[in-house]
Amino acid sequence: MDRLVNAVMDLVVPPASMVMLAFAWPTLSFLRGVEWALKTLTKEDMLGKVVVITGASSAIGEQIAYEYARRNANLVLVARRERRLFGIRDNARQLGAGQVLVIAADVVKEDDCRRLVTDTVSYFGQLNHLVNTVSLSHDFTFEEAGDTTAFPHLMDINFWGNVYPTYAALPYLRRSHGRVVVNASVESWLPMPRMSLYSAAKAAVVDFYETLRYEVKDEVGVTVATHGWVGGDAGGGKFTLDHHQEGAAEVQWKQEEREAAAAALPGGAHVEAYARALVAGACRGDAYVKRPSWYDVFLVFRVFAPDVLAWTFRLLLSSTPAAAAGPTTSAITARRPPPAALPAPPVRPLLEYPMQKLE
Repeated sequence: MDRLVNAVMDLVVPPASMVMLAFAWPTLSFLRGVEWALKTLTKEDMLGKVVVITGASSAIGEQIAYEYARRNANLVLVARRERRLFGIRDNARQLGAGQVLVIAADVVKEDDCRRLVTDTVSYFGQLNHLVNTVSLSHDFTFEEAGDTTAFPHLMDINFWGNVYPTYAALPYLRRSHGRVVVNASVESWLPMPRMSLYSAAKAAVVDFYETLRYEVKDEVGVTVATHGWVGGDAGGGKFTLDHHQEGAAEVQWKQEEREAAAAALPGGAHVEAYARALVAGACRGDAYVKRPSWYDVFLVFRVFAPDVLAWTFRLLLSSTPAAAAGPTTSAITARRPPPAALPAPPVRPLLEYPMQKLE
């Protein structure tokens, strides 16, 4: 009986839902427009509010800091290396920010996250917005990784680098009825070749905050911002993992060069537009910010015509060499080791079971 019911539902529900959505779309669009207008008129005044921005040395984090500065907020800029944050602090002050603190912390370490939140609340007495912008992409296929060194590194930054600061800040955000803003990506639901681990981490981040939204209810707002390619934050160098001490120094230098050159990339204007939309949406209390929004059309294909989407990617992207990506993708570049022969099968079985005579 269950099979029959599910078979009927599979045939009836999708087309019926599309018809209902087609008739309801004008009304829904009108209601969304009215909601947007009301939220714009009653948007949050950030004067004197306290905003913590993790990953503030990245291109997106920097531009978000400037947007909050224009709204006269107090800023706490967080990154692993504070050297570049001093210049961002000076620029933010010139744009109208109140007091600006610079804190060196690694957001993949829970103790560092507790410390930066405690220092913020001890100095300002409150915390209103937590903006998580830490992100690290890669440009290699799963098999090209060579070893698994990069795997936990990517998950730590893209997932735990969002979870740990949120966990530390949540009690204070409840007290101020504040907001968590997360910088996600369209790859969380639109898989892209050569970005398997990054896409998986971003999908985990989005699902985590979607669940958290229902747990905190109306006490803490959650804004999930997704972007396509915006340049800046995803270009200007490559992040190569190396186990040697000398290689590690080279990695750090390349990352700093990437951050310093990010603002000069052709996509800098897109980064500014994305940061402006993100901060404006957070101040309005929007649950989602999408820039650009036309990527949503792929959701329809993914649900109702996934084969079309798969064929498109195979035709346009799967055969594209990595070098053609240029500066649009960055972060970790794996060095593929020479192919090795598969190990020979064992002479004897790994597990031996006692043979029982069948009667």
